[in-house]
Amino acid sequence: MNNRKPTLEKISPEFGSSILVRKHKIDAYKGEKKPFWHFHPEIELVYVNKGQGKRHIGNHLSYFNNSQLLLIGSNLPHNGFTDRLTINGSETLVQFKPEFLGDHFFDIPEMEKINQLFERSKKGILFGVKTKQKLGCKIEKLNEKTGFKKILILLEVLHGLAKSEDYVLLNADGFAFETEPQDSAKIDVVFKHVNQNFNEHISLDEIADKVNMTVPAFCRYFKKVTGKTFTKLVNEYRIVHATKLLSESQMSIADVSFECGFNNFSHFNKLFKEFTGKSASKYRSELKLMVQ
Repeated sequence: MNNRKPTLEKISPEFGSSILVRKHKIDAYKGEKKPFWHFHPEIELVYVNKGQGKRHIGNHLSYFNNSQLLLIGSNLPHNGFTDRLTINGSETLVQFKPEFLGDHFFDIPEMEKINQLFERSKKGILFGVKTKQKLGCKIEKLNEKTGFKKILILLEVLHGLAKSEDYVLLNADGFAFETEPQDSAKIDVVFKHVNQNFNEHISLDEIADKVNMTVPAFCRYFKKVTGKTFTKLVNEYRIVHATKLLSESQMSIADVSFECGFNNFSHFNKLFKEFTGKSASKYRSELKLMVQ
């Protein structure tokens, strides 16, 4: 068993989405971060269509061969699963907060079964062959969908999992595995500082000093915990604020870019399109058409 304290993993969905979906083939893991002992407030759905590896969830340790379908509840410590995938295997990972559709959406009578599913997931759920065959392809399709369609398919998957009787609870002995979010305060300091200062230059020296780390150590730590570089996080904050200004103010696009902390207008345009899929001018013009 792993006696180390689990690390808080900070999960950030892609721009314009409340759900993080990733599909990896074995080659995609070359050079990526290795699996580590961690937890997060998001619920995690894992589907491995072909492969083998170790399954370490809470106080449960076992091995899988060929495929697996798991639902891991909020703050349940676990390790990565695909460190020994066969060459033809892939993993689809879906992460979302329990309240991603609002604080009370799953409290309504129609969602009672899914609410119960979320409660069971706190012990870790391993689904059987029938459920994998029925829902596996649908889970993999989530990676291809966006917006409303992605939400609908996820709800269909959750509905199917909630109705399934083909499962086992991995921590069925009732052992309460308590997380100790020792990294929560540190990562919260980083996010709070970025939230308050993203429209100004934030150097790596400055932010590393905030959490009493060297710059190299901070960069490694931040990438491990969030899956992205610190620079990318800051730029995400800036672009999100830019979309707000473009929709709510009459400022010129150039003024918006400088207001959000960019000192290079062409760099702003490049990043804006990278994050949103369209230029700032097109984004604003489409907004105007929507409100007419």
